[in-house]
Amino acid sequence: MASEEKPLVVVTCTAPVNIAVIKYWGKRDEDLVLPINSSLSVTLHQDQLKTTTTAAISKDFTEDRIWLNGREEDVGQPRLQACLRESEWDPAGDVCDTGPSPSFPSAPSSVCRVRVHRGCCWLRRPPGEGAACEHGRGRGRGRGGGRDLPSPRRASAGEAGGRGRLSAVPLPPPDSRRVRCQEQVGATCPVAVSPPPSVRRLARKRRSTGDEDPPPLSLSYKVHVASVNNFPTAAGLASSAAGYACLAYALARVYGVDSDLSEVARRGSGSACRSLYGGFVEWQMGERADGKDSVARQVAPESHWPALRVLILVVSAERKLMGSTAGMQTSVETSPLLRFRAEAVVPGRMVEMTHCVRERDFQGFGRLTMKDSNQFHATCLDTFPPISYLSDISRRIIRLVHCFNAHHGQTKVAYTFDAGPNAVVFTLDDTVPEFVAAVRHCFPPESNGDKFLKGLPVRPASLSDELRAALDVDPTPGGVKYIIATQVGPGPQTLDDPHAHLLGPDGLPKPAA
Repeated sequence: MASEEKPLVVVTCTAPVNIAVIKYWGKRDEDLVLPINSSLSVTLHQDQLKTTTTAAISKDFTEDRIWLNGREEDVGQPRLQACLRESEWDPAGDVCDTGPSPSFPSAPSSVCRVRVHRGCCWLRRPPGEGAACEHGRGRGRGRGGGRDLPSPRRASAGEAGGRGRLSAVPLPPPDSRRVRCQEQVGATCPVAVSPPPSVRRLARKRRSTGDEDPPPLSLSYKVHVASVNNFPTAAGLASSAAGYACLAYALARVYGVDSDLSEVARRGSGSACRSLYGGFVEWQMGERADGKDSVARQVAPESHWPALRVLILVVSAERKLMGSTAGMQTSVETSPLLRFRAEAVVPGRMVEMTHCVRERDFQGFGRLTMKDSNQFHATCLDTFPPISYLSDISRRIIRLVHCFNAHHGQTKVAYTFDAGPNAVVFTLDDTVPEFVAAVRHCFPPESNGDKFLKGLPVRPASLSDELRAALDVDPTPGGVKYIIATQVGPGPQTLDDPHAHLLGPDGLPKPAA
């Protein structure tokens, strides 16, 4: 290697799993990954659950490549390109806003949009809506149906602060989606063209400002990425959140970017922006049509609540039948309960949950966590066709938690389920031994008794006769495969040890140990 040119730069990072206690489900914009409601999560410690990602750039690489859990993936996947792309750009410019959507009046961005690319307007609308905006002066002609669009009203400079405001016009039939713009992008077009961010674009922007040192290598160099999870993937344990947060963070380190990465990680996987921070994290839904204010912010650091513990009851490590992306899109289209939840329930719950976290009020925190999990899964059942992520074992765990709390006369443990059957149970450190014993009683390990409990050590405890009677469940051997005991943890980390790199000096994955 020519050391003077540093032909290979390698960075390895880790990122955590986060578990939402106020759930995110449903997007108001599929392309920009903007949620219909805010959400709040707990970041889990990376000593137990994490994604590790190595990113390497070199002048010798001929193409971008990525390996996930030892298997090479198509780097052209849109979600990967949202983090990677630099010069390639599909029609995804800034948008103009015709007002609130009838489907989600409180979500300004779920409106019909104009996307500007190379002199063309791309009209899009949510299903069933009959209005769109058209930004060009004069009349446009639909490419598919060949129908004229009425000219929009151009607001005065005084109204729009010097730029023509865009007014709503009727949308032609669905086959007339592409409309030729009579103005040229970059000339007098009233809609600013601003491509969505990626790490490479942020790096180029940083370099062009000249405010800081340039990135370590040319942005034209290709990147190789290898990433592994130390927990089941696609089983409802937020693997995509940790994965895309780690990808964005590793790429930022290798390209020398220190900007906020919420928008980049979010476009890979919505909840990934919450994994960019430790402790307790809010993902603000935002109001802007371009999504610039839909970002993650830390509510409290990982050191805030040292007594809080997290138990993950792994029911199944199998890939779920209905992925989160497809599931939430169907819910947005068909569930009235989801709309009610987003507009009438979640805003108040965000305030209440933030208060419970800051006051370390486990009673309030636990009850609200369970209620929100239940309502999330109710919206899944309200979806048509209905979606069911919970299994019979999941429902038995729910019953176990309520029986355990009823026996103690207070909320000692609290469950939540993401889009999968595995339970995440929150409790305080002094309750962990007794509850783990209760899980062992209700779900006796079949053959892995010595490996049933992983993660943080838990001292043995016995159940009282009164508690055994109160649990009132028939034991289900093997129902819970194993338990991961963990706690609240920090955000992404950079590993300094070269032996931690997943890629070798040739930029290819190291052989499995």
